[in-house]
Amino acid sequence: MLKLTPFHDRHLAAGGRMVDFAGYDLPVQFHGIIPEHLRVRTTVGVFDVSHMGRIEVRGKDALSFINRVTTNDASKLAVNQAQYSVLCYPDGGIVDDLVVYRLPDYYLLVVNGANNEKDTAWLREHLSGDVQMDNVTDATAQLAVQGPKAEATMQKVCSIPLSPIGFYWAASCEVAGVKALVSRTGYTGEDGFEVYIPAAAAGKVWDAIFAAGKEFDIEPIGLGARDTLRMEMKMALYGNDIDKTTNPIEAGLGWVVALDKPEGFIGSDVLKRVEAEKPARRLVCLEMQDRSIARPHYPIIAQGQPVGMVTSGTLSPSLNKGIALGYVKRASAKAGTEVQIDIRGRSATAVIVKPPFYKLGSRK
Repeated sequence: MLKLTPFHDRHLAAGGRMVDFAGYDLPVQFHGIIPEHLRVRTTVGVFDVSHMGRIEVRGKDALSFINRVTTNDASKLAVNQAQYSVLCYPDGGIVDDLVVYRLPDYYLLVVNGANNEKDTAWLREHLSGDVQMDNVTDATAQLAVQGPKAEATMQKVCSIPLSPIGFYWAASCEVAGVKALVSRTGYTGEDGFEVYIPAAAAGKVWDAIFAAGKEFDIEPIGLGARDTLRMEMKMALYGNDIDKTTNPIEAGLGWVVALDKPEGFIGSDVLKRVEAEKPARRLVCLEMQDRSIARPHYPIIAQGQPVGMVTSGTLSPSLNKGIALGYVKRASAKAGTEVQIDIRGRSATAVIVKPPFYKLGSRK
């Protein structure tokens, strides 16, 4: 049996085409991936991301625990600040990527939906000291309101001014009269907010946000456009671009790896060595030079020799060209390098470019 998010009835009412995603019945699209993608780039769209795992961590040793299991330095977080981070295995492979919030009374970890059970078990396995962990996924709901008109929409239903909330900061408030946590975060490259509320009040909040955004032609957005939006920004997707066989240094996530943490973290010894020796491969952005679309697992060829593999690929609705992510040997990873993609036996030219693909997002 697939799980249902608290917004499932709203998806059906809006004509969502439902698919199994991370064990949930979620909409892949409503009226088309391209128009939904462009809605987020131009005004505002709403994503149901309630399938994401939400884990609360409390106790006097909560910070030391989080710093031991995540790569970033959570000790640098101010109250109500968030940071992107990674959970690693001892060999440096990635358990998951996540967002860590430092809230007034506890820490909130937001993990990928498909990894929720695995991550929870991994974290419990490494618990020590005075730490209490509570997975609150089923009791809560999560929406992402994204686009240039996200703030104008959300301000109508929020009890506090939103403009002072910086990128990767959060605030407690009421949304449509419901107690909520609102953070300026997202997975699209546009300005926007993620909203955490009790599951029981989900429908009320959904309806209020859509009423507030009506003047901006607000729309529900499916998983398909979520993927094309994140691809244009080179945001890694677990299971495609990062997993237990990849490490954060080669994936271009070294900026969230605090190798100078005095106490270290799980996998830090291996990652220090990778950093010192330089990774053998890099995750790069590939722009197709014709109308071809590269797909995961397609071989990448340079000077007649295989140098890597595509991990994600799509048509970019904003750029109207094929884009892809893939790992290539370090010698072939420089921007401007021309490579070939083996598309089922046919060779298609691509050029490695600097990220992100799309550079006009409202989230600067």
